[in-house]
Amino acid sequence: MARKYFGTDGIRGLANGSKLTPELALKVGMATGLAFRRGSHRHRVVIGKDTRRSGYMIENALTAGFTAVGMDVFLLGPMPTPAVAMLTRSMRADLGVMISASHNPYEDNGIKLFRPDGYKLTDNMEEEIEALMDSDLNPRLSQGQKIGRAKRLEEARTRYVEYAKRTLPRNTDFTGLRIVVDCANGAGYKVAPEALWELGAEVFAIGDQPDGFNINDKCGSTSPAKLSEKVRETRADIGIALDGDADRVLIIDEKGEVVDGDQLMAVIAKSWHERGILSGGGIAATVMSNLGLERFLQTMDLKLDRAQVGDRYVLESMRANNYNVGGEQSGHIIMSDFTTTGDGLVAALQLLQVVTSKGQTVSQVCNLYEKVPQLLHNVKFTRGQPLSDKSVVQLIENGQTRLGEGGRLVIRASGTEPLIRIMGQGDDEALVSKIVREISDAIANAA
Repeated sequence: MARKYFGTDGIRGLANGSKLTPELALKVGMATGLAFRRGSHRHRVVIGKDTRRSGYMIENALTAGFTAVGMDVFLLGPMPTPAVAMLTRSMRADLGVMISASHNPYEDNGIKLFRPDGYKLTDNMEEEIEALMDSDLNPRLSQGQKIGRAKRLEEARTRYVEYAKRTLPRNTDFTGLRIVVDCANGAGYKVAPEALWELGAEVFAIGDQPDGFNINDKCGSTSPAKLSEKVRETRADIGIALDGDADRVLIIDEKGEVVDGDQLMAVIAKSWHERGILSGGGIAATVMSNLGLERFLQTMDLKLDRAQVGDRYVLESMRANNYNVGGEQSGHIIMSDFTTTGDGLVAALQLLQVVTSKGQTVSQVCNLYEKVPQLLHNVKFTRGQPLSDKSVVQLIENGQTRLGEGGRLVIRASGTEPLIRIMGQGDDEALVSKIVREISDAIANAA
């Protein structure tokens, strides 16, 4: 069933555009609060946000909605998405909310919702909330002493930093490591440098001066060039690039080269397998992950289960297969022993633990397999459904045939932007490039 407000990762769009307005946020607060009011106890919701200027507007509207239906609101301020999920569980809240558009530019914003157990909502829950949003909620509003109240939770940042540090073995010490961390001028701009410094590292922070408009602007995991330059300049051991809500991470090795999410998953899987703590005999990834990762895992008799793109689908695969490691090439790494969603800081800490325990450089630790040539191209579209065009469909089918069993084509519409994403990979780099270019041109002409 097509949903009216929710997309692949909550509600997202241009702040004060056609969908994401204070009025909508107010309805989300009231409807979601009513949907999760169970029992006679005093209900509570925790709300975090990234650093976008529009976050203030949406935060206040949501707070009004939740308190109007009798929920007490705990405001966390700028806080990573995984911190919201963790604090929802830790505080025994009935709901968790993150106000963020993740890696999107500052003009956009979004609302992500978490259940009491820290997991994102199911499709059925989102459909129930949408139905409530479109109904008359006024008769169900609280009155008098039943109206909720709101307060700031000042210790939220400290609680998350301590949680992140506790994911490491006891007595882990990063003294002697020089680390550059790019916080994308986003939600992790305080907690990430703080956690790394408390673990003993010498920390150089960039992208840590948010002004409401510079989130993800030529910085962070979507634009790591500045971080690579800073790693070389400071002769650092590693660079850590977070995205706007700090649920993703890319790594820069000591040479200034990018280490993506696939390579990071390989390191964690190998380390956990050797330590006997990798469960399920494999990991979950997506259809976008490199074939090189799959072939590397096979050398250890480990499986790779490919899910649809999106952390919720990766998590479904993890739970179905009893895996405790999963993620996306983009750097969205989930380790279910610690968290219920991707956590960029915790994933970086796991890599640093391997680096320090082995006494090797980041490039040595992360160079575990040879990548299969892979090309990703995005095509903007403003109208229609270009993937339904018969000539495009035929070209995609022919392209997969030409790549053969050793290649992959994944063509999909973005769930958050008006883009068609075309990914091709195979051992013949020239052929991959040719097929991706042909399909891109055909989609551009059809759009």
